[in-house]
Amino acid sequence: MTDYIGEADRALDTAYEPPMSLAEYVDLVFERPSIASHASKYLLEAIESMGTRPVVEEGKTVERYRFFDDPHNDGEHAILGNTEVLNGFVDDLRTIAADRGKGEKIIWFDGPTATGKSELKRCLINGLREYSKTEAGRRYTVEWNIVSASDTRGLSYTDESVDQEADWYESPVQSNPLSVFPAEVRRALLGELNTGSDEHIPVTLTAELDPFCREAYQYLEGTYRRAGKQELFSKITDPKHLRVKNYIVDVGRGIGVLHSEDDGSPKERLVGSWMPGMLRELDSRGRKNPQAFSYDGVLSQGNSLLTIVEDATQHADLLQKLLNVPDERRVKLDKSIGMDIDTQLLIISNPDLDAVLDQHADRNGRDPLKALKRRLDRHEFRYLTNLSLETELIRRELTNETTVWDADEYAELAERIRAPVVLTVSEGGGVVTDLEFAPHAVEAAALYSVVTRLGAEDLPPGLDLVDKALLFDQGYLQEGDTRRDADEFDFDHTDDGTHGMPVTYTRDVLADLLHVDSDRHHPTLPVERVIMPEDVLDALVEGLPVAPVFSRGEATEYESRVNVVRKHVAAQQERDVLDALLAEKGVEEETVAEYVEHVYAWAADEEIETEHGPVEPDGLLMKLFETEHLGRFKKDDYVGNEPSEAVEEFRREKIITALNRYAWENRDDEFSARDVDFSEIPVIRAVLESHDWDDVKRLFEDFDPRQWDSPPANTETATVKRKTIQELTTRGYSEASAELTSRAVMAGVQETWD
Repeated sequence: MTDYIGEADRALDTAYEPPMSLAEYVDLVFERPSIASHASKYLLEAIESMGTRPVVEEGKTVERYRFFDDPHNDGEHAILGNTEVLNGFVDDLRTIAADRGKGEKIIWFDGPTATGKSELKRCLINGLREYSKTEAGRRYTVEWNIVSASDTRGLSYTDESVDQEADWYESPVQSNPLSVFPAEVRRALLGELNTGSDEHIPVTLTAELDPFCREAYQYLEGTYRRAGKQELFSKITDPKHLRVKNYIVDVGRGIGVLHSEDDGSPKERLVGSWMPGMLRELDSRGRKNPQAFSYDGVLSQGNSLLTIVEDATQHADLLQKLLNVPDERRVKLDKSIGMDIDTQLLIISNPDLDAVLDQHADRNGRDPLKALKRRLDRHEFRYLTNLSLETELIRRELTNETTVWDADEYAELAERIRAPVVLTVSEGGGVVTDLEFAPHAVEAAALYSVVTRLGAEDLPPGLDLVDKALLFDQGYLQEGDTRRDADEFDFDHTDDGTHGMPVTYTRDVLADLLHVDSDRHHPTLPVERVIMPEDVLDALVEGLPVAPVFSRGEATEYESRVNVVRKHVAAQQERDVLDALLAEKGVEEETVAEYVEHVYAWAADEEIETEHGPVEPDGLLMKLFETEHLGRFKKDDYVGNEPSEAVEEFRREKIITALNRYAWENRDDEFSARDVDFSEIPVIRAVLESHDWDDVKRLFEDFDPRQWDSPPANTETATVKRKTIQELTTRGYSEASAELTSRAVMAGVQETWD
């Protein structure tokens, strides 16, 4: 059995270090300057520490920071999509950390519900916590012990002093250990540190000790000065009074989060509150002793790293109180006691904050909120407009899968998009049943959701919203042997992702389908346990008029967009059935290779090397491939075996051009047509991957799709169906979903079958 206790021991042992003296910490800082990083620099370093990966979003390839995939937690709170928004956030951090501007800004994440804003908060908390456990991400603060300086009971909040270790009190706001040094010494230390460092962003620190630590410092300074001691700083920071310790970043320790339900006065929410009982107990003698302050406000908790105001509309009054915090980096406990703050401010809101901020917009220059709006740096989260990301998100919502989809090729994503989902559902009384969302069912839900979120005004002629969705997801459209890349289109993206179905609506509809009684029946297969793509689309459309989240106009608009999705999903199902039906009749890759080799030699007017010596390109071989396998030409397009002008143009434009491109891209090695990856040539890929019903008619003369539901025994239709169902099950279908899908496809084929 796994030694879980031992694993827990190792996890904590590697996360914590023994306390060290201030001198030891300074030596460590010169070895690893990043451990003294100021808040924005540390946040940037944590994000950059995980590296990047390329992704395609809205048809463009962009680099995405892996930090936002929540890798330390197996993707549990990964932020799907919005990569360019997150990259803009990182760019802002880079500017702020380097003190090149935007230091007065409050970073604002805005967007509709269910767009990933809450996941951003959790991802930041998770990522920073785990990064602080690594050697590169160590975070340090100070703790004090003044008992040994006199008979006083020290900084304790109680009358008890159990043992020597209990007399140590940590900075309640995670003060940077370097803030212990006098300002002029600190400047010299940082100057030398940054001069000798090769980091592109220097370490800065302007914050003085927090009031709690300042109280300890001043007490020790006064005690030793009255005793006539020399080398006061060394006495104050002696290891018996001051030590440096590392801490694990978490909510309340380096991360402050103000939730929507948190209440209290602005001062309490920002920094904390005075505790009258403690003032009396500490014998403050008319002054406010900082030891009697709670330090539980959001800025106190987030000092040294990150402050998050969640659902900022609920704290709109507080936002104005934050105006000077980024500028002055200082707040007050009361009128006479101030506290320096080093934190990155970040607020999260739904679009309703806009209404609050614009309530005085008609007053123009006299708008009392204008100063606040000037300091907000807005980053807008939008609904996902990538099919693969939306499919991944829906699967997460249904199954709690957390692994982030990271594929080298789009074909890998395509397989995941179309894949079925099997869920175990309780029927009560201890009875559980496996229900299957058939292949393409979750894809249908995701595609429909994406289609409702796309603007239609910028659609080029000949494209529909499904085409736009596919273009955004894979970066190109494949139409036969013609490929059109995303950069050929000019989308303005103004409306894309600003509205549409939230994933919460889609998730709830799909979850309800798990408990709907089906009227499907089959003598041997549990077809009643299968949820088909058309079931999903019907349920999504039926729920639109009654869902409170949609206005009447939205419901009508979204309903009008479902047909293009139905058509696409039906085409996907038809392709699956055709590919399975003709699985044994495909063109051998060797045959394709032979054709390509002969075309290449024909175009170059060269001979082909064989084991029997060089031979001329075979005109009959090329003709047969082009007429029978490609289906592009008829016998009339040739004079004997000699190609017509149209055939010659096809060979040069579609085959040779692709080969030359491939040869150029792989020019490190001596090129040979036999070395070609034929999936790189669109027209050849079409031969290898696609089929049509004419092929079925040609190969199965006695096949009749009208017999598919219950084919007579010992007929060709029965044999073809048995093999097709068997092949579909090897491609992800269950027997029941294969039966239902093939029936749906054949029902459409019957209408046009001659």
